[in-house]
Amino acid sequence: MPKAALIDYGVGNIFSMKNALQKAGFTVEVTSNRKAISSADAIVLPGVGAFGAAAKNIAGLKNVIVECVERGVPLLGSCLGMQLLFDGSEEGAGEGLGIINGGVISFRGELKTPHMGWNTIVTVRLNELMEGIEEDDYFYFVHSYYASPADPNVVVAVTGYGVNFPSVVSRDAVYGTQFHPEKSGKTGAVLLKNFSNIVGR
Repeated sequence: MPKAALIDYGVGNIFSMKNALQKAGFTVEVTSNRKAISSADAIVLPGVGAFGAAAKNIAGLKNVIVECVERGVPLLGSCLGMQLLFDGSEEGAGEGLGIINGGVISFRGELKTPHMGWNTIVTVRLNELMEGIEEDDYFYFVHSYYASPADPNVVVAVTGYGVNFPSVVSRDAVYGTQFHPEKSGKTGAVLLKNFSNIVGR
């Protein structure tokens, strides 16, 4: 079984994600230890909360995470964990990991925020993370900000909420989902199993 380092940086739903990853076929270590992260087969960045605090908390792990990504270690970020893959956010001061270029911006206008609850996604390019997932499958969202990548080619799927925002992104072996796969029932389980299959190749 592949070993996933589920990064504990003081925010988020660590244990629901841990359980979902275990069901997907991972051995999971919840950790903020650099050596444990560096030796893992995969890295998972969960997240609930504000970007500024999260960026501050994860700053000490930035180098080891980026080094793993450069070695080709697969990484999955969900919700705030996906937003941390980018350079920065309107939500707060602090640098993201800069693994995917671009920023994180707030929903504009009269939209009720956070965007919260079940919504569908539309796949805009083929990606191994999305195998077996249909256009009318629902995922669970809770967020007031969304990613704005510098390169539109990293966008794998979009979701409509006032605008079509990126709900899945990918660059090489780095994947991000704006929704919470661990809270998304069977469709979330399919996605996490796909990630497990990617790691196991």
